[in-house]
Amino acid sequence: MAEAGQERRRILWGAGTPRTLRAHWILRELDLAYESRPIGPRTGETQTSEFTAINPSQKIPVLQDGDLTLSESAAIVSYVAEAYGGERGLIPSAPKERARYYQWCFFAMMELDADTTYVIRRHEDLKHLYGEAPNAAKAAREIFGKQALVVEKTLAAAGPYILGERFTGADILLTTCLASALRRQIEIPETLQEYLARIAPRQAYQRALEANQPRK
Repeated sequence: MAEAGQERRRILWGAGTPRTLRAHWILRELDLAYESRPIGPRTGETQTSEFTAINPSQKIPVLQDGDLTLSESAAIVSYVAEAYGGERGLIPSAPKERARYYQWCFFAMMELDADTTYVIRRHEDLKHLYGEAPNAAKAAREIFGKQALVVEKTLAAAGPYILGERFTGADILLTTCLASALRRQIEIPETLQEYLARIAPRQAYQRALEANQPRK
């Protein structure tokens, strides 16, 4: 543990993907100092003995915060928001609001990431590794469109952010999922396009995009 008045050493491993962007973004939202190790996926860098000792799953991002080592982008976002967010409200403190926060985090990670856009990534972008599966990719696009309507309805009723008036870590997850969909030519409702347009100018988001560039 860092001594009083001493800055805790913070290292973030990973760059170049929407998932690593989330980790850079939450750290930038709170102006937290950290060392960036911009290793990428499928470059061999996550298979080294050094990184495997840090994260046996060989996945990025990974945050080392003092004596804590944490993987999974949604967990990193939520941990940083709670540990350092203070009065910023990046994660709600009231139990019911926090439950809604986690509901949207899990929704984004499952319905808009693992179950849809990542299926498309595997079988279109990375088909040389995982094989072509046009029916699976087509179904994933359709499912994403259906689930995007759920987000649209919530934002239309409660916006401007997914939990209402305050930007939270759930918006970080949601934004990266919607941006991934647009890159894959998945149409999203106008309400969601307007939502992305509101978030895009955030200084922390722009700084995170820059920090998330992979090593050349």
